[in-house]
Amino acid sequence: MTQPRQFVIEADGGSRGNPGPAGYGAVVIDPVTGETLAEAAEYIGVATNNVAEYKGLIAGLKAAKALVPDASADGAVQVRVRMDSKLVVEQMSGRWKIKHPDMKPLAAEAARILPASAVTYEWIPREKNKHADRLANEAMDAGKRGKQWEPSASTAALDTPRPSTTADLPPVSGPPGDAAAGAAKARAALASRPAAASPAAPRVGWGAAPDLGAPATFVLLRHGETALTPEKRFSGSGGSDPELSAAGRHQAERIAQALAARGTIEEIVSSPLRRCRETAAAVAAPLGLEVRIEDGLRETDFGAWEGLTFAEVRERHGSDLDAWLASAKAAPTGGESFAEVTRRVSATRDRLTTRYAGRTVLLVTHVTPIKTLIRLALGAPPEAMFRMELSAASVSAVAYYADGNASVRLLNDTSHLR
Repeated sequence: MTQPRQFVIEADGGSRGNPGPAGYGAVVIDPVTGETLAEAAEYIGVATNNVAEYKGLIAGLKAAKALVPDASADGAVQVRVRMDSKLVVEQMSGRWKIKHPDMKPLAAEAARILPASAVTYEWIPREKNKHADRLANEAMDAGKRGKQWEPSASTAALDTPRPSTTADLPPVSGPPGDAAAGAAKARAALASRPAAASPAAPRVGWGAAPDLGAPATFVLLRHGETALTPEKRFSGSGGSDPELSAAGRHQAERIAQALAARGTIEEIVSSPLRRCRETAAAVAAPLGLEVRIEDGLRETDFGAWEGLTFAEVRERHGSDLDAWLASAKAAPTGGESFAEVTRRVSATRDRLTTRYAGRTVLLVTHVTPIKTLIRLALGAPPEAMFRMELSAASVSAVAYYADGNASVRLLNDTSHLR
């Protein structure tokens, strides 16, 4: 009985702007020798990350199929796809529903390339998908110059050879394939490549900065309105935990539609408070995503001020209010100071940026945590908290890079509500 040919496919896609100029990369690897058998990359114009990732998957599957003449026959090939896109992996594995109209035809095309029994999917961290990620970036760079990516642009198999043993690659399910034939094909492919170019002269200015990869991008969504919101009453984590009002539910539906149309959100994390969980659930449904609860994103505990207006607090707790307005270390009567919130939110930020490096994550939270993240990203003093407007169901965004720097991309966007 002929044993199936075995391949590992690593694929990725990216968009500079999301949506923006986009490209994909894919590499086919022999799981026995670890050698590169084929590469594919292409600039695809303006698209979202998810579209680019799906196109990378399709290109990888087609490249693997091209290596085996009868690949469509049952038992002819066995493929393990490894990607750092949890969305694509979960959808193609059948565990998540595909609801976005741009994703459905791409997923269907990917499913038709090889028999379903021949392909398995595995999520890997971004740092283990560097080859495909670099191919995608090469394709985007070529597109920026008005050119198409060419195989000679990549020297991954030449300047960073994979090990002769593949401890870093999990075995493909099924019996061993024809390793000798795969190795021979890989050597032939490498031999046909042009020699690696001499190292370029050092660049100066911004171009000399190291490639930090894609940032962890936090899309910061304030929850929709509750009954307390229009009356401008203090509503933190120490009060009644109100639900969304009818207006708040409508706002959640509008932002859900807007984010689904963009197709950029890869993960959703929410404060444990009810108004955030309800907002997050509304957004998650059309995206087919799960909601992770993060206690560090809860609102300030306003103590005795919960449910009161500013004027009522001024009347009942005037001295405490004056102290709170004057110092981040002063707490509401029986509550939590901004300094305490900053420590909590900073620890949460650091934990989430590590967990979601290179991904776009929706954080559904409250006024104080969002303002705190914006303030810290800008390096602004604590009093800046009182100088930001943050409407219900508004969207802000901050990108966090590997070197520790942050970039505020958006603040208090409510265009989806108009």
